[in-house]
Amino acid sequence: MPLSEHEQRLLDEMERNLYQNDADFVANISSAPRQKPAYRSIVLGVLVAVVGVAALITGVFVQIPIVGILGFVVMFAGVLLAITPGRGRGAAKMFQPAEDAPKDRGAKPDFMDRLGERWDKRQDGEH
Repeated sequence: MPLSEHEQRLLDEMERNLYQNDADFVANISSAPRQKPAYRSIVLGVLVAVVGVAALITGVFVQIPIVGILGFVVMFAGVLLAITPGRGRGAAKMFQPAEDAPKDRGAKPDFMDRLGERWDKRQDGEH
């Protein structure tokens, strides 16, 4: 069954917006400066995780639950320390939430906003 003219236009619009958003994403990622891994944090995190695993195993072996729980917490903290990105210039910009990004007041609403407005109109009985 072929698409109606209206459905074809909507599909074309969705496709254009998808390509535009994808291009914007690629441009943002490629323009972000590459950051060297923080080797010191990785090594320290691995060492802390190994100490945590040792404490966890010791707690299980001597059957003292608090030692095992503390070992797990230390191990978890070590893993977090090892995988957390460094505090360099690029990290703050790369992981900036969308809500904190500056908004262009003169820009037209994006595709999802327009789609939400259309949905609201349909739910209200308008067409």
